[in-house]
Amino acid sequence: MALGNLTSPPEFLLLGLMDGPDAHPLLFLLFLGVYLLNALGNLSMVVLVRSDRALCAPMYYFLGHLSLVDVCFTTVTVPRLLAVLLHPGQAVSFQACFAQMYFFVALGITESYLLAAMSYDRAVAVCWPLRYGAVVTPGRCAALVAASWAVAHLHALLHTLLIAALSYPRSAPVRHFFCDMTVMLSLATSDTSTAEAAIFSEGLAVVLSPLLLVSLSYARILAAVLGVRSAGGRRRAFSTCGAHLVVVVLFFGSVLSVYFRPSAAYSARYDRLASVVYAVVTPTLNPFIYSLRNKEVKGALKRGFRRSAASQAA
Repeated sequence: MALGNLTSPPEFLLLGLMDGPDAHPLLFLLFLGVYLLNALGNLSMVVLVRSDRALCAPMYYFLGHLSLVDVCFTTVTVPRLLAVLLHPGQAVSFQACFAQMYFFVALGITESYLLAAMSYDRAVAVCWPLRYGAVVTPGRCAALVAASWAVAHLHALLHTLLIAALSYPRSAPVRHFFCDMTVMLSLATSDTSTAEAAIFSEGLAVVLSPLLLVSLSYARILAAVLGVRSAGGRRRAFSTCGAHLVVVVLFFGSVLSVYFRPSAAYSARYDRLASVVYAVVTPTLNPFIYSLRNKEVKGALKRGFRRSAASQAA
């Protein structure tokens, strides 16, 4: 870490979504509602997958982990965003800022790999249904999830250490609602070439790997669906896959547009809006997109409500 950071750690001032000292109570209520919806949807999925024996397929195993990651992902940033919407310019210590960056990056990369694992699972189920049980085994599912967490945390640790080693002003305004990598690079007063090279090389490889797997999986699914003779079957498959692809495009598209461009092209307004898409909107949509069209999840919800009503009546 730079000597200046060791002797007098900087303090960062989060400005939030909007520049200026004014509070935004309506935006506070909007994001509070979205956050509560996110927590309700994702935690419900986690409880359902853990408690209902009918949801024991690999798809639901991945969905349970994705829901857990999503609720943690938004919890890293949204509570701070809510506080800043009411009280702009909140001070954040050096340690808290980079701890937030670490968990944000780790959870975001974990989500991208889980999305890739889920697309691979669906591709095997659609294209090779007779071999599904032999290919997608519980052991392989656990290995994919463990690898997703491990790669994500190693990636986050590397990037956080590189960016934390830079020098910063004693009191720096952060034109964002959390301590993001691109923002911290733009605030640094020392040479950022090494950190930027790592983000564009190692970071690009880590992000593009799941995106490539997702693209190949859905291309294979599309080819299989086009071979289905039944118009109704094709329509149902396109409807489901189309909803999944919307989530994937929103997530990966906004991530790539924010993190993989030169720091000279940095735009605080654009980065804040794009960050809302992948850090707030997509994690909120995931449980509804992946589960509301699913008969097994609907059945599990009904059984859960019946058990709850029966226990209250007793």
